[in-house]
Amino acid sequence: MRRTKAMNACLSNSCILAALLFPAVPGFAQWDSYAHDAQHTALSPTASQALAQIHWQTPVDLNPQYSGNDLLIHYGSPLITAANTVIVPVKTGKNGNFRVDAHIGATGALLWSQTTDYILPAHNWTPVFGPVLTDAPKLYYPGAAGTVYSRNSPDHSSAGRPTQLAFYGLSQYQAGPKAKQAFQASVQINTPLTADSAGNIYFGFVVVQNNIMWPLYDSSGKQLVSGIARISAGGQGAWTPVTTASGDSHITEVVQNCTPAISRDGGLLYISVSNGSSGYLLALNSTTLAPVAKALLKDPKSGLNAVLSDNGTASPMVGPDNDVYYGVLENPCCFENHDRGWMLHFSSDLSQLKIPGAFGWDDTAAVVPASMVPSYSGTSAYLLFSKYNNYIEAGGDGLNKIAILDPNATEIDPITGATVMNEVMTIVGPTPNAQGGVYEWCINSAAVDPATKSVFANSEDGTLYRWDLTTNTLSQKMVLTSGIGEAYTPTVIGVDGTVYAINNATLFAVGQ
Repeated sequence: MRRTKAMNACLSNSCILAALLFPAVPGFAQWDSYAHDAQHTALSPTASQALAQIHWQTPVDLNPQYSGNDLLIHYGSPLITAANTVIVPVKTGKNGNFRVDAHIGATGALLWSQTTDYILPAHNWTPVFGPVLTDAPKLYYPGAAGTVYSRNSPDHSSAGRPTQLAFYGLSQYQAGPKAKQAFQASVQINTPLTADSAGNIYFGFVVVQNNIMWPLYDSSGKQLVSGIARISAGGQGAWTPVTTASGDSHITEVVQNCTPAISRDGGLLYISVSNGSSGYLLALNSTTLAPVAKALLKDPKSGLNAVLSDNGTASPMVGPDNDVYYGVLENPCCFENHDRGWMLHFSSDLSQLKIPGAFGWDDTAAVVPASMVPSYSGTSAYLLFSKYNNYIEAGGDGLNKIAILDPNATEIDPITGATVMNEVMTIVGPTPNAQGGVYEWCINSAAVDPATKSVFANSEDGTLYRWDLTTNTLSQKMVLTSGIGEAYTPTVIGVDGTVYAINNATLFAVGQ
């Protein structure tokens, strides 16, 4: 929604290229996290099934709160183990309260369910509750007071009690009722979790002052402030303040919903931080969380600081060549670029600003191996998928599109006159909207399928579409609901090729 509105065989050449770009690692067949992996490529190793029927469905919100005709809630991504267990984050209360449900992928039958005491940070649009799978597999999910719960053997209904971990030292949290109350009132995880290939997990958190017991300290005596946390595979916690990570005393938070990304060699952690409106993309040492590099995020047209909104879910994506992509909003807002924002593009060390994309609002770019697009004749080894809406409410024509972009070729953007990534292929949404134009594409991360040369995208018209990149057609569709204006949602491909999409507070499993 626009910000201002209240293991099948892989035999194709495209899939072989994808395997070369992303060598097989334990757990790769899983959908581990938001946008599939720790690089957020959204690239599926499994061929998708045809969109012929809805196999099963389950709510992701037991008490959805609508704003008029809109649903301004960001739902966490489904996760899928190699054994085809579908992990579903579920909101259970009016203003929060969450649980994690595990379903048998083939049938949708409930395998197990686990509640959590996670407390949301302050927000406008409801933020993401985002668990993560490690390669073990092991499931981690957010808890209260900045703690994290872990569950072994997520494919089994009986796995024992979950283990609670705290990056600042669990003994601090368990020091007594008053301490527990103070930590719960002050410390909240404000991003989805990310796991690296070694099973270490990362997330952002905020610390707010309370009147119960202040200030709060970690087990080493260091005062807790908002920052970035790491919990090792062995359960050892570490953290760094956002001010230290950025080298800027005005920075106050990790950008809400910004899922951390890990470099392909595992050495760097990418995350964005802000002062509430603008800020930096950071590269930190993934072991020590020491600062390595930073880039002040700028609007490529105006040169002003770009806007970093807590209402979005844009997260860094690390490409096969280690370039980093991150979506921001324009400044001045919001008619300069029709509220589309920009997809900023950096070298791996963040020292070089490269060609931007013309859309970045609430969007995480996805990798498309160039061989997926037979009509492409350029020189890039991979392309990008991006949402490409053109919001009529902000001066656009309402012809909302999705796009394949060349990150290394340029064109002049007809809206702003800025030099942007070249459009290799676009397609407009098929359903007219009463406001004019067509319904928005409703995704923050698509699902890319090299085996069938297609991309899956959800629309606010209530339909899931297959975009066939060989013919540039929406070759298949499945109607999920009658449609609703809603915060953007992730799309996922399971290990058996089932395609998963969220529409109107419900997860749908679609296949042949």
